[in-house]
Amino acid sequence: MTTKKTALVLSAHAADFVWRCGGAIALHARLGYEVTVACMSFGERGESAKLWKEGKSLEEVKAIRRAEAEAAARVLGVHRLECFDLGDYPLHLSQDDKMRLVDLIRAVQPTFMMSHSQYDPYNTDHMYMTQVALECRMIAQAWGHNPGEKVLGAPQLYLFEPHQTEQMGWKPDTFLDITPVWDQKRAAMEEMNGQVHLWEYYTRVAEQRANHFKRNSGGQAGGRDCRYAEGFQSIFPRTVDVL
Repeated sequence: MTTKKTALVLSAHAADFVWRCGGAIALHARLGYEVTVACMSFGERGESAKLWKEGKSLEEVKAIRRAEAEAAARVLGVHRLECFDLGDYPLHLSQDDKMRLVDLIRAVQPTFMMSHSQYDPYNTDHMYMTQVALECRMIAQAWGHNPGEKVLGAPQLYLFEPHQTEQMGWKPDTFLDITPVWDQKRAAMEEMNGQVHLWEYYTRVAEQRANHFKRNSGGQAGGRDCRYAEGFQSIFPRTVDVL
């Protein structure tokens, strides 16, 4: 019997999963993973300046950002997009919200999880999301939480790249070649019309990380070629049989 392969991305705002790990989502979807994305908010207050400048109302902004996230998710091959609609700036989860997230984690049983950097003074919603991700991962592992349910194992939590990397204490230890799915990621980014200014920025980030991928796979001494890549920082030790 083949075990279903799954992954779970916890995104503070509706566009975060696209910029920061859209390539990983598309690549793993292509490999047969069922990738679930949970967006805590639509980024309607703090990450939709273009729409506010156009005179949109709060509900209009939310509807537009939801539609963008849904379109991007389809492009990337997301299995399930779960929108919690909890608001942003600031993002806050009640105890009931956290239990809803724990339920989702247990339902997905992810092989690995992804979320934000642990420190982000420019956007505290991001580091709060990862604090919540760690807390809910812990609860999902507890045999005494809703006894009788299948408990979570020990999925790695990968932290995707923040916007101003040098300020965040984020140190990547994993580079993923996303060249085969770059066209999908770029197409998903272009669904995010509320943040057009980030399209080229995250294209440059992917090109820079490709350089790091090549350097760390052997460089000019036979390293793999790579045009686009994403970087991630792992939180937990890895258990391996070979290096």
